[in-house]
Order: sequence, then C-alpha cells, then structure tokens
Amino acid sequence: MKLKYLFPVFIALIALMTSCEDEDTMTLLKEIQVSSSYVSIPVDGGSTSITVTATDSWTVVSDIEWLTVSSASGNAGESTLTFSAQSAIDGRTGEVLIQCGDATQRINIIQGLAVVAPATVAEILAGPESKTYQVTGVVTAITNTTYGNWYLEDETGSIYIYGTLDAKGGTKNFLSWGLEVGDEITIEGPKGSYKGTPQLVNVTVLNINKSLVKVDSVQNAQLPLEGGDFVAYVTCKGDGLSVDIPADAESWLSISSIQTVGTNSVVTFKAAANEGGDRETTITFSTTDGTKNYTSQTSLSQTGAIIDASIAEFLAAEVGNTQYRLSGVITSITNDTYGNMYLRDFSGETFVYGIEDFQDKGLKEGDIITIVGKRSAYNGSPQVGGAVLEEVIPVTPVTIAEFLAKPEDSNTYYMITGQISEIDYAPYGNLYLNDGDTEVYVYGCYPGWGATGDDRKGLLAAKGIEVGDTLSVIGIRTSYNGQDQLGYGIYFSHVSAQ
Repeated sequence: MKLKYLFPVFIALIALMTSCEDEDTMTLLKEIQVSSSYVSIPVDGGSTSITVTATDSWTVVSDIEWLTVSSASGNAGESTLTFSAQSAIDGRTGEVLIQCGDATQRINIIQGLAVVAPATVAEILAGPESKTYQVTGVVTAITNTTYGNWYLEDETGSIYIYGTLDAKGGTKNFLSWGLEVGDEITIEGPKGSYKGTPQLVNVTVLNINKSLVKVDSVQNAQLPLEGGDFVAYVTCKGDGLSVDIPADAESWLSISSIQTVGTNSVVTFKAAANEGGDRETTITFSTTDGTKNYTSQTSLSQTGAIIDASIAEFLAAEVGNTQYRLSGVITSITNDTYGNMYLRDFSGETFVYGIEDFQDKGLKEGDIITIVGKRSAYNGSPQVGGAVLEEVIPVTPVTIAEFLAKPEDSNTYYMITGQISEIDYAPYGNLYLNDGDTEVYVYGCYPGWGATGDDRKGLLAAKGIEVGDTLSVIGIRTSYNGQDQLGYGIYFSHVSAQ
C-alpha cells in the first residue's frame, strides 16, 4: 500500500475513535451503558472486551459472520462482553446492537484498516464478505430501476449489484444516474451474498462513462404467434456497428436490413412463425473507439402456442418459457394470499407457485381448476410459475344424505366422505360408502382428474385402500337402473383403518 493512502485512512480512524467517544458522552442511555462504543480487533485476530452496565436484561443483535460475541444476552447489573475474530486478509467493519427494553446501544466494530483498492470481478467473487471493493465494468442488465439492482461485467466475470445509492447517498433514486445497459461504470461497495451468491450491496457510484452505442427505441418488441418484423433504432458514435443474435435464437430470428444515416441506424429483424411455447431473446449491439468496446442491448419476445399436458408430462419438460395448460384437483393450499398450492391429476402432482389475483378467485381445496403457466423450478424442485387461472369447476363438500337429495347433474361436482363398507369391483374402484346413517354406491374411484381408459384402473391397489378405510371422493350425482350413485369418482384422500 502506498504511504500517501495510509495517512488519510489513519487520520479517519482517529476521527472515528474520537467521534465514537464523543457520541457516548452525548447520548448516554439510562437503561444501558458501555465502557466503549468502539471495539478494535487486530487484523491478525484476537479479542477485545467491554463492560456493559444495564438496569434490566439485554440482548445482542449481530449479523456479522466473522465476529464472535461471548454472550447473546445478559441480566441487570455489570457484565463483561468479549468480541473475537479470526485473522483477516484485509480490514473490515461492522455494527453490533445491544438492546435493553426500548433502548438500543450501538457498538462499532473494526478489524484492521479498511482500505478500498481497485479489484476485478473475479477478485471480488473470490474475496471475503463484508470487505468494501472498488470495481470498473460494463452494465449488462438492469433488473430494478427503483433500488438500482443490475449486473456489472468486466473481462474476468459478472457480479450482481443489489442497490445503488444516489449522489447524496440516498436510496430508491437509481434513475437519477441515467445509467443504461452498455455504460462503463466505476463503483464502490461492500460484498454480501444472497443464498450463497456473491453480490455488492448499496454501492456508491464513482464514475460513469456513457456507451458509444445506444438503443433509442424499438418497434414490435412483443411479436405475435405468426412472427413478423422487429425494428431497433440505434445511435452509434463509435467505429462501426455490429449486431449479435444469440445462438439459441438464430433458428427463428434474422436480420433483414440495416439502414444507416450518420450516427443513426435502423436495424430490422425478421422472426419466423412460432410453433412452440413463448420465447424471448436479447440482441446485443456493439461498437468500439479503438481501445474500448461498448455495447447496448434490447430484448424481444414472441407469443407461443399453449401446450395441453398432463402433470407428468409437465414435470418431465425442461425449465423455460413454454406455456402449459394443466388441469387437476387442488389438494392443498399452502399460501392463501398468493395462491401457492398443490395440483394433482391422474398422472401426478405438482407445486403451483402462486396464481395471479388468487384472492379474487375464491378457490378452495377440492376444486377442479385449469391453469396456464411455465415449467419452473426452485432449488431443483419442479413447480408451475406465472400461473393464470383459465377455468374453475367448484366442488362442494356434502354429507351422503345431502348428496342423495341433489338432482342428477353431470356438470355439478360434490365431495363426500365415508367408510368403505364393500368393494364391488376393485380395478375401477366401484364400492359402497357410508357415513353412519346413509350409504351410496360409488361408480368408479379413479386416480385423478383426466383419467381415461386403463389410466382409470388400479387406484385401490396402488394406495392399499381396503374395506373399513375412510375415503373422500369427488364426483357427480347419477343413477343406474334406479340405483342412486356417485358417478365417475375422483380420489381425493383416504385414512386407513389399520
């Protein structure tokens, strides 16, 4: 480290120590007092203790992963609290809170000297958390324009930026920077992580070098099923304009013309008809000034066909944007705000991660629904993403006596629950069900919604269902040769008598 950088940091450290001591004097709390609100730990590792004096019990709040605190809580009176850390490659800082009743005492923690030096993305990814880094790279994608979440890339890799402060250090003002994809930017901020993925958090912008190429506007960014033209209007102030279509889109997207006048270009793309599911791609425009390369991007999407699928077929599909139409019975609702639920048909069951405007739908467990959504996954587990409700067949739970009093109707579905008194034909699940005083014949108990042919067979054997078990089944009110019955039953659940 150069000496000229050391002195300002050292002076700042002395100022921090002085300000902490002054703050203790000015904001002395009645409920809790500490011998020092500033804790310094050597960069080679070690421990530092302070004295805590409280009028009541207290607790420690800390999210500093590299710091060990000797106790998470204490009682009224005087206690010793020790802070420890292993050796660190570079300086790092953090804050610990001690809460006593409604009072909160802040303890500033520093280990070594926190020096910010330029780093590459690769060095940041490999470096320790909580350290502050300075990095220069190109904006490759912007995911949130309120907080300023985006991706930065240099020649060594890419990292996610979670939060960007404005010129005054404020949040939720990202648009004030006018930052665009393709701009070169220098930022500074601490390294954190989310579910194990490294990121820089609430970064400070040090410099922005605007890109020499910019997509000013586009036409037909959402293409129809039958395809058509997509047009991008581009300003290029560099030496030449190149256009890159991703390899996975080259089979359906091509350049039909490029018209250039001065620094302005109109690039027209031709998209083929879409016989599959929804698809999208990102097109990159590039230029250079002879020493640096500059890029700008734009995206387009194309509506695709909706594929009717069984749940087993859906689960076997790849994660992507293809739209699937699924029908089945809601077996459980795990979140009644967003509509997270499990959906089952004759072939299997899948998790549905929310249904659009779920609370307005009035759905309940047992209802038969049809949804359209994408094959998604979370931590490797398959699920339906972006689900939209298309159709609902309400299912009404009733007693057997109430069911038998209903008129015959092939469009109205009920759920009845009772004990199996006799199995008439096991392969299709023909059986008698009673709930104490009333009995009804169930003509078929199939594995799930949508079963036809041989898929209707074998439920009782597969589930080990026997006489005496309690069964819940969904079906319609029918009759045969004067005998009342529940027709075309769909298995919902059972409880074994064993």
